[in-house]
Amino acid sequence: MRYLKDSPFYKDAIQEFNYSSGNYYLFDTFIVAEINEGVLFTWDDHAKPITEEFTHLYDNNGEDIVYISNRVHSYAVKPSDWVKFFRNGYKLRGYAVVSYTSRGIFNSLIEKLFMRNSFQSFDNLEDAITWAKGVAKKVEVEAENEQSA
Repeated sequence: MRYLKDSPFYKDAIQEFNYSSGNYYLFDTFIVAEINEGVLFTWDDHAKPITEEFTHLYDNNGEDIVYISNRVHSYAVKPSDWVKFFRNGYKLRGYAVVSYTSRGIFNSLIEKLFMRNSFQSFDNLEDAITWAKGVAKKVEVEAENEQSA
């Protein structure tokens, strides 16, 4: 298990938010979330208000953002609530789950069934952040190629 604060990436975070449900670290093109122990993470109670605030901060509907769930604690997610996320017009460039247990990896596979975008599962935070940066770089290169065409 590795908390973002204990990693070399922490110094690059633009902003840190601490909610009752967990801690969120904002970067240029991705967010790392560390949900607290024992939370039942639902759309109405947690995700909706956080998504609305972050949408305002990033000034878009999330289409340029990769979300990394760094699962350093044991908590539950209502996977079907992803439908509510997308139904409300929100998007993600990509979604990654960092799991440190075999049960966590299995649970992330269930969540994958509800995703409409690029999904990856990792066993360490470093690889997830490297992947997120790669997704952003790929989008940047594609945009440059479109402009020069």
